[in-house]
Amino acid sequence: MTGSIRFPHLGIELEHVIKSISVFGFDIACYGIVLAAAMVTGILLVMKIADKTGQKGDDYFDLGIIAVLISVLCARVYYVVFSWDYYSRHISEIINIREGGLAIYGGVAGGVVTVLVFCRVRKMKYLQALDTAAIGLVWGQMVGRWGNFFNREAFGDYTDGLLAMQLPLGDVRSSEVTEKMLEHLQVIDGTEYIQVHPTFLYESLWNFGVFLVLLWLALKVGKKYNGQILLTYFFLYGAGRLWIEGLRTDQLLIPGTQIPVSQVVSGILMLVSGVLLLYMAIRRKGTKEHESERNTERTD
Repeated sequence: MTGSIRFPHLGIELEHVIKSISVFGFDIACYGIVLAAAMVTGILLVMKIADKTGQKGDDYFDLGIIAVLISVLCARVYYVVFSWDYYSRHISEIINIREGGLAIYGGVAGGVVTVLVFCRVRKMKYLQALDTAAIGLVWGQMVGRWGNFFNREAFGDYTDGLLAMQLPLGDVRSSEVTEKMLEHLQVIDGTEYIQVHPTFLYESLWNFGVFLVLLWLALKVGKKYNGQILLTYFFLYGAGRLWIEGLRTDQLLIPGTQIPVSQVVSGILMLVSGVLLLYMAIRRKGTKEHESERNTERTD
């Protein structure tokens, strides 16, 4: 492993990007460190938002710890299920997540169920909790995607675009290398490089934009949570993932097909959340018109 990562059109060359650090002889993967940072900062952010909106931040600390554990488990199960051809032959690797292998939609599903159960036990408003947690979730996704950077994974096919990323051929999994990449293979200082879409970066930037929208929306609605923030997250994140997933070379496929499961899930989330958001908007408009008519009648 050479450890170098290059962005030729941006003039950026990182010569020694480590994959892990050693602490008392034990290797800790940078992937895990980044995920831990994403989870911790996400929980702290949600606690801050909760306090600002008249909720109890401590409730979200407890929820966050439980949700993180369950979400990681569900994300791994989801990944293994849709990669069963491989894991059926490598059973011992199912519990090894140091090299990656977490599917976000599995984690989101586990997190949503956790919130619903937690709110029932703590007597909290579940729509309020889901709206609040959605902001921390997309923040965590934005940060967590950089774990893929250190792992040299979650990239797309060959591109010569502005953000094109070059990786040493020997540093990536052979199953993610396409013929198109090999056709454009470059030899730099004796090392073979593939040039690809940095889809982890695309998604991180997209998630940052979604985060800003959700944060603005949270400030706008104040304490009037009704699921709008969560639905907006589903719609916007789904739109970005639908596009980005099509570029990736490590797609999880629906068994027996060549259809990426994440694109199907993204499309469904966009459709369902879009319809519900439209329904909510029409209902709000109708309510306002009704109130306006009533006020006019009173004035007359």
